[in-house]
Amino acid sequence: SQEIVSGESEEESNGVNLMEFSDEILLHILSYVPCTDLVLNVRRTCRKLATLCLDKSLTHTVLLQKDYKVNKDKVKQLLRDIGKEIYQLNMAGCYWLPSSTIDHVTRCKNLVKLNLSGCHVTSLRLSKMLSTLQHLRSLAIDVNPGFDASQLSSECKATLSRVSELKQTLYTPSYGVVPCCTSLEKLLLYFEILDRSREGFMLSGQLMVGESNVPHYQNLRVFYARLAPGYVNQEVVRLYLAVLSDRTPENLHAFLISAPGSFAETGATKNLLDSMARNVRLDALQLPKAWINGSGLLQHLKFNNPFYFSFSRCTLSGGHLIQRVINGGKDLKSLTSLNLSGCVHCLAPESLFRKAEDDIDSSILESLVVSCCNLRHLNLSAAHHHSSESIGNHLCQLLSRLKHLLSLALPVCSITNVAAEVEKPPTASNLVPQTFGRKVRIGIQTYPRNLADQANQKIESSVFWALMGSLRFLETLEIIGSSFSSAMPRNEPAIRNSLPPCVRAQSVGDSEVAAISQLTYLQSLTLAQLPNILTGSGLISIGLQCQHLRTLSLANLGMMGKVVYMSALMDMLKHCKCLRDLRLEQPYFCAGAQFFQALSHCSSLQRLCIVSRSGTLQSDAVMSFMANCLEVIMCHMFMGESLTVCKNLQQSIVRSFQAERPALNVVIFPLLHEDLTEVIRDVPMRHLDEITLFKSRVAEEPPNLWW
Repeated sequence: SQEIVSGESEEESNGVNLMEFSDEILLHILSYVPCTDLVLNVRRTCRKLATLCLDKSLTHTVLLQKDYKVNKDKVKQLLRDIGKEIYQLNMAGCYWLPSSTIDHVTRCKNLVKLNLSGCHVTSLRLSKMLSTLQHLRSLAIDVNPGFDASQLSSECKATLSRVSELKQTLYTPSYGVVPCCTSLEKLLLYFEILDRSREGFMLSGQLMVGESNVPHYQNLRVFYARLAPGYVNQEVVRLYLAVLSDRTPENLHAFLISAPGSFAETGATKNLLDSMARNVRLDALQLPKAWINGSGLLQHLKFNNPFYFSFSRCTLSGGHLIQRVINGGKDLKSLTSLNLSGCVHCLAPESLFRKAEDDIDSSILESLVVSCCNLRHLNLSAAHHHSSESIGNHLCQLLSRLKHLLSLALPVCSITNVAAEVEKPPTASNLVPQTFGRKVRIGIQTYPRNLADQANQKIESSVFWALMGSLRFLETLEIIGSSFSSAMPRNEPAIRNSLPPCVRAQSVGDSEVAAISQLTYLQSLTLAQLPNILTGSGLISIGLQCQHLRTLSLANLGMMGKVVYMSALMDMLKHCKCLRDLRLEQPYFCAGAQFFQALSHCSSLQRLCIVSRSGTLQSDAVMSFMANCLEVIMCHMFMGESLTVCKNLQQSIVRSFQAERPALNVVIFPLLHEDLTEVIRDVPMRHLDEITLFKSRVAEEPPNLWW
């Protein structure tokens, strides 16, 4: 016993005291602690930390946008203590904070950048707050129904006249504060206006009477507009563009419009594009598909050092892509982000007589890879990119040369090992129809659950396995079926039937999923419409090897009539200690006690979304899960249960946990109910856009578009 005691005392004497570290090291450690904890808790522990926690490097920028534990009292105390030291304040998506909390931002007299997106701010509150922020240069706000620019004071307008960066999310037809911002250099507009009011009345895209219609764009360098579905959004954005068509800013270098569906070109927009072709050189470009399809626009536009291109859903052929955008294969090392999602002919020389399912021209992809060797974000989803049998020219082999890739989105049919498909005729499992009809009993090939055994199975010759091995630093990966569509499209009723997967995708299954486990630094993974998932064993490998995984989205894996991967998923979840967001979309999903018990191992989980036609849930299991997982602040479940069951469970969760979790957002509702769209419109935009609605997010917008 004496030896043990002496050993312990020696160990204590040789131990390192945290306070003996240099200030530089301690400041680096403290930079990972939320600012609210630093100021309200850590600095009260000792004198040294009291000084360090108020260091300018820690108080200069305060990020509250995903600090779901912060409440109004903490924010008030934080701004009272260090308000004068804050130069950048990000409260984006803090939907749970009452609007009165915003009043305390006036304490931050030295603010230069302020993000209030997702916070409800009236025009009167905005006027009072901005009147005191004379140094403000960057602002992000929402414009809600009832906003009245005439209520803005002269002091507020003086502040806005000095703002050079504005991000504005519109929920009502309005110019917002744009006409007051006479020094704008960067303008980001998000149009979220619904076509119908809650009472069912059709809305108009006309602006309020008396609003100025002369935005000041003369200094504009970046113009970005993202439209939600709906004709009203299109009407309003045309009003914003009308001024641009009269006089195009000479310094404009990024022009981006993201519009779903059909957004027709008009005379005014044609004049704008012609003016851009004559007067500006762009570094970033995104246009609605109707503005590019069939026009010679790309031939006339000039580019400087482009870093972002998006031709999503355009009929642009590979020949035009190489000749008009990549300048015949010339050096484009500056390009870091490229979105070709839904661009079905982008890897073919011509599109006139080509079918979407025909093989790609590998020389076009090779020219793209060679010219754009520094790509970090590439999206090739929502298209059939079928490789030919030529050795060395498979899409996966060519993409493996892009060593700097951080995010990648591919269609399922593009990762098929062509040689294997040619040698082996379709099996019975490949020919099973992916429908909700009567189940067909088939022979199921068994897959080992051990990673080493999986690696020994025909994987050495897999082009996808080799691709995953070459992209060691990939952080985001999306493998999505080319014909996949979510059961929850936006502003529409739930889809009841899904299209069958591509024939080439029929062989993609567990071994391909296992290949993903090589991505040690993977943080976000999306898998949708992989028809040959038989056991889901590859998911276990990912759970074991990808320890940095934070976001996981799985949709329509394997046979549609049964969740064949449930056992493997539960084993996987036991290892996902860093997982924060989980989205599952699968018919007949049973959210029962075993599933939630496995999910409870994900101690960092914050957001859960389950979409399941004919799916079932156990209310007791959900309540137990919510009680065990203290970090969960979002629970969205759209299942096949009755409206009564859903409402009762939702009320129970809110009643039990809302007080302890101020940011708690719970929506439990029947998937096929006629009022689903009305329920979705009340979901905070942060959750709706980031997890509840399914979409490809790779290269969705330019990197670092907003801080």
